[in-house]
Amino acid sequence: PKKYEFWQHAIALLVRAICQLSYRRVSWLLRQLGQDVPTYSALIKMTQRMPQNLWQRLLAATHNNNVQVAAIDSTFFARSNPSYHYLRRIGRVGPVGKPVKANVLVDTRRKKVLAVRIRVLPKGDCADVPALLEQCAPRIVVADKGYDSEAVHEHCFDKGITSMIPARCNVKRGFYRRKQLKKFRLRTYHRREMSECKFSSSKRLCGSTVRCRRARTIRAELFARFIAGN
Repeated sequence: PKKYEFWQHAIALLVRAICQLSYRRVSWLLRQLGQDVPTYSALIKMTQRMPQNLWQRLLAATHNNNVQVAAIDSTFFARSNPSYHYLRRIGRVGPVGKPVKANVLVDTRRKKVLAVRIRVLPKGDCADVPALLEQCAPRIVVADKGYDSEAVHEHCFDKGITSMIPARCNVKRGFYRRKQLKKFRLRTYHRREMSECKFSSSKRLCGSTVRCRRARTIRAELFARFIAGN
């Protein structure tokens, strides 16, 4: 028998993401405030078994699907948060380990996250574009040169989306690339900067490092941050 409903687990995980607490502390804090919440071990098990489509549905409940201009960009989160004084002593430049990559689709008007794809292993930027646009299809998509690919332009054209992505240096071939570049507007393209503002606010609110170690729990932690930010 289930003693707690799903929304009670979700609220505890969102509070943990905002306040940057451990599972024990967030369970203790909400109980002191008079809330009936699961134990810390139940929260850990829920984090490990929640599928990605359920996190995406929670994220979709925090925004409006009627989007005019959306920006696609990626950001990185460090897996460790060492002392920089200690790094100087041992002669290292930055944190140890490969960072976690997040490809994000952001509404440039409301500054809300529309879709997220988390990558623990290195992967190119263009690989996650179809999955992001499946969750929410705006009318115009803006991105930097890292997303300039014939496959990306073709996918946007098939979906009826105008892709405003500047061409890379010395790259002029491609039927769909040339077709979409005719609609390129520099003023609209500069809406891409709103995604950087969203990344900055999210990292200032919840930090720029992840505390989890497994891929599934890292995905849950980052999804909770973006949902809380919306």
